[in-house]
Amino acid sequence: MAYNPGYGQPGYGGVPAGYGQPGYGAPAGYGQPGQGGPPAGYGQPGAPPQGLEMGHGPYPSIGSGGGVNPQVQQWFRAVDKDQSGFITAAELKAALVNAQGQTFSETACNLMLGMFDKDRTGHINVEEFEKLYTYINQWLAVFKTYDTDQSGNIEEKELTNALAQMGFRFTPDFISFLVKRSDPKEGKVSVDSFIVLCVQIQRFTEAFRARDTQQNGTVTIGFEDFLNVALSCSI
Repeated sequence: MAYNPGYGQPGYGGVPAGYGQPGYGAPAGYGQPGQGGPPAGYGQPGAPPQGLEMGHGPYPSIGSGGGVNPQVQQWFRAVDKDQSGFITAAELKAALVNAQGQTFSETACNLMLGMFDKDRTGHINVEEFEKLYTYINQWLAVFKTYDTDQSGNIEEKELTNALAQMGFRFTPDFISFLVKRSDPKEGKVSVDSFIVLCVQIQRFTEAFRARDTQQNGTVTIGFEDFLNVALSCSI
């Protein structure tokens, strides 16, 4: 099976340097600290604490840090409603609110928690939560960069620009499909849907690139291998 998505620039070098890092296109003052717990509005619990490793490369990366920031510990206790010492996807969902006043989707919360639940227990501890917290804030900054009208949603034109900046040359029809898949009714992409969409594209791109031995944007793939990629990368 041959497939040429036209992803990335030649050599896959189309992703701008520093993408996903603090200050990359994000207006000053975004996500100020000291808001007192996880507030509504883009779902952010404030700015990333100082001293933690931030993302590098085309997408926010899962970094490591030192001791847990006291402010993050406070937010952890606020999210940990049953005071179990762990946070579940359900507790995370209740704590994160997008710009429309809606909680993050179950898909987004399961995705993000699963990325940091290294021991596969179904919940995360405070150290894992700190890494998740940093990761979410990186995505929030990226999202607001491309939400040019500050509506709290990314529309089709904004998504086209966002993916182009990431190095993807998708057709208008495919962009329209992505938007409608995220929101069939309104045709807008919320921040949690944007995170899920970008992570999915990232995963599929990495799987595709590993099989694109000629580096020409085309692969031949067997049916079982295709299913393996689809099932492994999907959420």
